[in-house]
Amino acid sequence: MNEKKYTSVGEVMSRGVHTISGMATVADAVKEMRDHHVSSLVVERRGEHDEYGLLEVYDIAKEVVATDRSPSRTNVYEIMSKPVMSLAADMDIRYAVRLLVRFRLTRALVIDASRTPVGLATLRDMALCQIETND
Repeated sequence: MNEKKYTSVGEVMSRGVHTISGMATVADAVKEMRDHHVSSLVVERRGEHDEYGLLEVYDIAKEVVATDRSPSRTNVYEIMSKPVMSLAADMDIRYAVRLLVRFRLTRALVIDASRTPVGLATLRDMALCQIETND
């Protein structure tokens, strides 16, 4: 029988998370994205019982560019996705892929046991890794 190799989300994720406040403007977010060469930012929690959000280039295109809103007058919290899907760093990527596909998402926040963000996992990276590993 052909046994499949276990690969964790933590092995495939992009390490490090770039964050922004929900009160920041979209113009500030665009500058952060450009400076760090990323296409998404994790929106910080406002408190211990709050959840993380996610701002992607798609959100900016859909909610600001396509609707002709001012990036300097639009706050991140107005257009972000929240709560964001989160995955445990030790989760098997096969299950993580199933979860993202079920909810039609392309990326998820990776958290450690204390709910601290440690990276971002993309559907692309996990699917390609799984195919390469078990081919």
